[in-house]
Amino acid sequence: MFYYSANMLNGIKIYSSDEIWRQILSDLGATLCDAPDATCLDFDALDISLPATPLAIKTAVMRAMDGNIRILTHIFGHAVSLPHIQAQIVILLYRSGGMTSGDLRTALGYSPNATTHTVDTAIYQLRRTFGRDFIQNENGVYKLGRV
Repeated sequence: MFYYSANMLNGIKIYSSDEIWRQILSDLGATLCDAPDATCLDFDALDISLPATPLAIKTAVMRAMDGNIRILTHIFGHAVSLPHIQAQIVILLYRSGGMTSGDLRTALGYSPNATTHTVDTAIYQLRRTFGRDFIQNENGVYKLGRV
């Protein structure tokens, strides 16, 4: 018998097309996405076969998430530590090549018409830290500029 914590994957957004894996991931505390997108880890791509222990699943998920750390290191040229939402914004803009404000809000889990200023504040903080040219807005589309 294997013991696991119901929050092993708490806060991690994961997509899987397989209903069995979706139930397992939900039981482990993951937030399930209904469709693959840039903010969700694509569990299907990890190619984990059953039977798998909860620890093996968590290890595979954490290794896949390390790819985000490599992306940030590539962008900045060295290891950086950013608050979660700022890191997500940088990664989304890097992967997509640019996003409108509404698309960015949606990708981060907010309504495209949300009145929250969380995303705007995170962009402001990134610009304040890395320079005004780091995140550019060209014709309503946010893009990564230069560090």
